[in-house]
Amino acid sequence: MKTYLRLALLSVLTLGFISCGDDDSSDNGTARMAVRLTDAPGDYDAVNIDVENVVIKYNGDVEDEDDVMIGSDVNAGIYDLLELTGGANVLLVDDQVDAGRLSQIRLILAENNTIVVDGETFPLATPSAQQSGLKVQVNETLEDGVFYEFLLDFDVDESVVQEVNGGYSLKPVIRASVEARSGAISGTVLPLGFLTEVTASNGTTEITAFTNDAGEFVLAGVPEGTYTLTYEMDAAAGFEVGTVSDVNVETGVVTTVDAFTFQ
Repeated sequence: MKTYLRLALLSVLTLGFISCGDDDSSDNGTARMAVRLTDAPGDYDAVNIDVENVVIKYNGDVEDEDDVMIGSDVNAGIYDLLELTGGANVLLVDDQVDAGRLSQIRLILAENNTIVVDGETFPLATPSAQQSGLKVQVNETLEDGVFYEFLLDFDVDESVVQEVNGGYSLKPVIRASVEARSGAISGTVLPLGFLTEVTASNGTTEITAFTNDAGEFVLAGVPEGTYTLTYEMDAAAGFEVGTVSDVNVETGVVTTVDAFTFQ
């Protein structure tokens, strides 16, 4: 099925070294988040950065450094930024994270960062990048059940600085964008005390979730379109299968349906 993309954010950001704080995402559910790295062409032979981890931070106390959320399966490695041009990119992480107001994405770099100029390789200094990371301010709200894809686009010519001693350092300038890649459906089922399977279907896509103890459900990662919801309670309850039609889903939006009550 065709996936419809809506550009949610596009801004030019200069990476600074500013801390940002406490997790503001508790009890808000989860979102899926992918981070990709790409680059604009630059006037060097190669610019290699050694990506060790990707972390994110939520809004809160700017003095608190302990609430960093770390991706569980980061595609670490050394990447030549100049190979990530002309639409090429690399997936750094794709993970479930807490929903909430995301303030920063941080790239934690290891030590093997280099630049190649006229065939000669030089160390590339990356101040603070091995400790607190290269910080990108994003300020994006992640909604429960929605899939977001962030693209970090380096500008090599602006990011590499030649020092007076002849060395090179990385002071990244980056364009960061995020696309919501799906929507979601949430709701409640009554009466409580029974497990209910909820399915959204439009003939080509079918997504299923179960209710929790409070009768709540979230159908995550739903492509844009119009769906029919089917409610099937535990057979022991003795209720017939219920349906609700014409549920519209938009990319980047959580559609909340009216509570469904079995009769």
